Amino acid sequence: MNIHRRHFLGAGLIAGAGLIAPTTLANPILHSPSPPHPASSGNADVPVALRRALAALDRHSGRITHRDRIALADYSLPSRDMRFMLVDVAGGRIEKSYLVSHGRGSDPANSGFVQRFSNLPGSNASSRGSFLTGDTYFGKHGRSRRLHGLEEENDMALARAIVIHGADYVDRDMARDQGKVGRSLGCFAVERAEIGDVLERLGPGRLLFAAG
Repeated sequence: MNIHRRHFLGAGLIAGAGLIAPTTLANPILHSPSPPHPASSGNADVPVALRRALAALDRHSGRITHRDRIALADYSLPSRDMRFMLVDVAGGRIEKSYLVSHGRGSDPANSGFVQRFSNLPGSNASSRGSFLTGDTYFGKHGRSRRLHGLEEENDMALARAIVIHGADYVDRDMARDQGKVGRSLGCFAVERAEIGDVLERLGPGRLLFAAG
């Protein structure tokens, strides 16, 4: 099954995380409206990543102000895939999927696949785990959103300036023609054409979970 075809999310998965009322689970279909990528890999790990993200939402409930929508960056998938997903938790569906970069330090050979994660300053690598979305600001990449790492494996995110921003090196034509997109310095970089939409949908006080 492809990641952008329909996924069926059992009621026990969300209800087990203690996130929403049972009445919301009458139609427990998780699907993405995005079309399948022709070079997309299998989605065997996607349910696991979603379970981990929902468990993180429950685990960090004291820090997460808004629990209606979360973001999931599934770094088990290659960078050519739409692996940054906005999940409507209550509705049980993937609202939209986007391309997203990973860090140079996570993929030194520029293979398009994450090889390692790091929380160290200067590593230029992506970090795994739970992030809390912060405020927006205007920096060298334009309008961006700050992130606060909630776990030991990503608690240097703010100090490292790991943020969500747009970048010219994340592009659908590049993903199609080269089989990968460019690498960041550890930030979650999305297409410039999509950054406004991402920042609008994923406001402050929400969970971004990076799995890999």
